[in-house]
Amino acid sequence: MPIYNAPLADMKFILNDVFNAEQFWQANENLAHVDAATAEAILEEMAKFAQNVTLPLNRTGDEEGAKIENGNVTTPAGFKEAFKQYAEGGWIGLGADAEWGGQEMPKMLTVLSDEMLFATNPSFMLYPLLSVGAGMALNSYASQEQKETYLPKIYSGEWSGTMCLTEPHAGTDLGIIKTKAERNQDGTYNITGTKIFITGGDHDLAENIIHLVLAKTPDAPAGSRGISLFIVPKFIVNADGSLGERNPAGPGSIEHKMGIKASATCVMNFDGAKGYLVGKENEGLAAMFVMMNYERLSMGIQGLGASEFAYQNAAQYATDRLQGRSATGIQSPNKPADSILVHGDVRRMLLNARANNEASRAFAVYVGQQLDITKFSNDAEAVKKANDRVALLTPIAKAYLTDTAFNATLDAQMVFGGHGYIREWGMEQCIRDLRISQIYEGTNGVQSQDLIGRKTIKCGGAFIAEYIQEIRDFANGLDADLNFIKDATLDAATEVESVTQYIIEAAKENIDFPNAAAVDYLHAVGLLSFSYMFAKIAKAASAKEGDFYSNKVSLALYFVQRVLPELALRITKVKAGAEVVMNFSEDYFTSQA
Repeated sequence: MPIYNAPLADMKFILNDVFNAEQFWQANENLAHVDAATAEAILEEMAKFAQNVTLPLNRTGDEEGAKIENGNVTTPAGFKEAFKQYAEGGWIGLGADAEWGGQEMPKMLTVLSDEMLFATNPSFMLYPLLSVGAGMALNSYASQEQKETYLPKIYSGEWSGTMCLTEPHAGTDLGIIKTKAERNQDGTYNITGTKIFITGGDHDLAENIIHLVLAKTPDAPAGSRGISLFIVPKFIVNADGSLGERNPAGPGSIEHKMGIKASATCVMNFDGAKGYLVGKENEGLAAMFVMMNYERLSMGIQGLGASEFAYQNAAQYATDRLQGRSATGIQSPNKPADSILVHGDVRRMLLNARANNEASRAFAVYVGQQLDITKFSNDAEAVKKANDRVALLTPIAKAYLTDTAFNATLDAQMVFGGHGYIREWGMEQCIRDLRISQIYEGTNGVQSQDLIGRKTIKCGGAFIAEYIQEIRDFANGLDADLNFIKDATLDAATEVESVTQYIIEAAKENIDFPNAAAVDYLHAVGLLSFSYMFAKIAKAASAKEGDFYSNKVSLALYFVQRVLPELALRITKVKAGAEVVMNFSEDYFTSQA
């Protein structure tokens, strides 16, 4: 049976020591209701829920899966009761506005509570996650009447939400969607079309499902400029808030997937379903991007959760598994063999995962802090700066955190040897469930193109320049006893700065260059970001006494010596250019000659 113990000490260290969260919250009048004691109590309660409720349902949910019969989807045994308990605990509205029944907790905190759910049951987590995202989009763009109708019910868990973008022929290129929205005289619209890969498109967890659907009106402009957003409820909501007739919007089938099998991923058919316009016609994509950007950070958290789960199980296995003897001599003379922890390669794999978890968690909280500034600060200049930082770091939070988490989880599986391939240990499910995080909400390749194109080249490198300056300012303030991380971080900043300018210039000469260099550039910026996080971790830990803190400084040293050198490789690959990639003819890829 897989284990999981919520890393509460690490989480509290990140909040309290690395980011001085309470001071940050108390300095903002809109967050003054949050203090360290409240935050810790929330994390401790979520740990209990994750360990006692969602973890036991993870494997059984995977084995049973979501099922469809007569157009209705049912979730695995135990999910409905767990969702009810989750909703009644106020968790869906943890970060939502009080006006709609939420608790207005900061994102710095909710990323950590989300991590625990993703670690213990990613399929379950996706149901409330989509509701929260839908709520954010509605809160930003819906009318007051729409907010009053839908948001309290969504945040209470009575209703849930979805995001309906993708169509069979249109994935990333939303401008070519075919779903139609025809106006009715009463101001509503008839929505007709098919959407695929819809998470939580149908289920038995809530009494109504509020679909947010992208569609085009008959006279809409071509491309993405002609996309509108509509509320399409599973059941029509009457004027008094009660539920009326069933809308002709429902699942045609559910996908048979590699992982997250307990999450109902539906093909959704809209057959003249009644829809309600959100905002203005042809301006729907902006509203949906509010939801998508939230989901992209959440996918990074999914990666972190899986990596933490995998690490904990691999570390426990390595401790218990007796095999071979240490190269330096017998370490456990009273046992037939030493634990495999005496072997350097096993330690390498575990340390890779542990370093990823520590840096990823700090980075997630850092991005969460930027989001809190954009939402709660009254300082216009600070809000603009934070918005720019979020724009830069969102693709990194999604792509780099899931790429590194997948590699860390593979390392953790390898610690088990053959047992890592066997179902009972939980590693193969962990890997299957995690793989999707690199694919949905925009593949990691698309995230890389966003970073190098829109967030770097388009602004002449302004966003990354501001970020690098912040990193330099922090590193230069480190004490001499942390020179190892100070020097490494400053060197990495200079290297990323240099390759950024190289990219901007090369893109002027070759239009294919950015696309070919995108993934390696994102990983380069990701490595710099992790070095920055370890600099913050080392500074906070060096001011404390005890093994818990000294081990964090040692892990920072491991990162510098065994992980950060990858930066040179990534930069070399960026500078290799696009020609070696693009010079092959299209026929080459299908030719057998």
